[in-house]
Amino acid sequence: MKKISNFILGLILLFNFGLLNAHAYQNEKGIIGLMYHRFEENKYPTTNVRLKEFNLQLEIINQNKIEFISIDELRKILIENKSYDSKKVLITVDDAFRSFYDNGWKILKEKKIPFILFFNTREVNANNPNYMTWDQVREIHNSKIGTIGGHSFSHEYLVNKSESEIKEDLEKSHKDFLRELSFRPKYFSYPFGEYSSTFKKIVKEFNYELAFGQHSGVIDKSKDLFELPRYPVNESYGKAERFLTLLNTKPFPFKSFKPENKFITKFENPPKIEIEFFKEITNLEKINCFANDGGEWSKKKISFIEKNWIKVNLDKKFTTRTGRINCSLLDKDNQWRWLGFQFVVEGNN
Repeated sequence: MKKISNFILGLILLFNFGLLNAHAYQNEKGIIGLMYHRFEENKYPTTNVRLKEFNLQLEIINQNKIEFISIDELRKILIENKSYDSKKVLITVDDAFRSFYDNGWKILKEKKIPFILFFNTREVNANNPNYMTWDQVREIHNSKIGTIGGHSFSHEYLVNKSESEIKEDLEKSHKDFLRELSFRPKYFSYPFGEYSSTFKKIVKEFNYELAFGQHSGVIDKSKDLFELPRYPVNESYGKAERFLTLLNTKPFPFKSFKPENKFITKFENPPKIEIEFFKEITNLEKINCFANDGGEWSKKKISFIEKNWIKVNLDKKFTTRTGRINCSLLDKDNQWRWLGFQFVVEGNN
């Protein structure tokens, strides 16, 4: 009888914990992840930010009283369930281009703004003049302002590789980190933002604690720790008006997403997409979803499986290597909830 009572009590506690989590997710302010690559390399506008724009972006963040946080602070929020009561911003930089060291690093160092630098080690090993050196990486690591994260060894399209090839690539990068920095990184950024269920599993096996893609959205406690979103910032998407818009977006928490694997075959294209939201999210009938199936962005028809469970109907196949879906919902406080997903289609270029 006592065992039955304990079992029932456990179910009640679990049910109440779920309600508390759902309520907390609904009201969470969120962490805006910003993804940068090149700084003042103006011949690469799709991955570059001009320094004038970068300084303005930092000023806009300060004017809106949004706090910059480090990746370790994000870890405490997501893994240790640390509470926070205001929106945060996390700056991430991919690839360790020399232009970041010459331009972006100076600004962040002067302003003491925390960030994480993800880079693949092959180009740094080779002393490629377009990339940072190990001494420069050490300088950032020792500053305690920047954190160093993993980005593979080769930065190739690893999602297309076999399980053994992916493991070999990551192991090479870890050997480089141990040789040059005496540690293995805890945080990872998928090359090109591409991942599969297999790739995710391997990243976990290599003891990474958080991993980031390149799909847009706001980080919150409901998100998969190994599929964290970031907003890309470049010359096109870094203008003040657009930048302020993304800073004002809110988390769009959800319970489940299908298909779980973001690497799909030609036979699974287009994917059958279902999203189950928490019941506490209201006004779901006003949700809008857009996708780039068929090679161009268009609004998608939404079907309701249940009140809080939708199907996003894609009209056509994804014709490019990367398929994207973005969903938004204007909340009652007149701010947009935002949610993005990225697929990789096998065989597409």
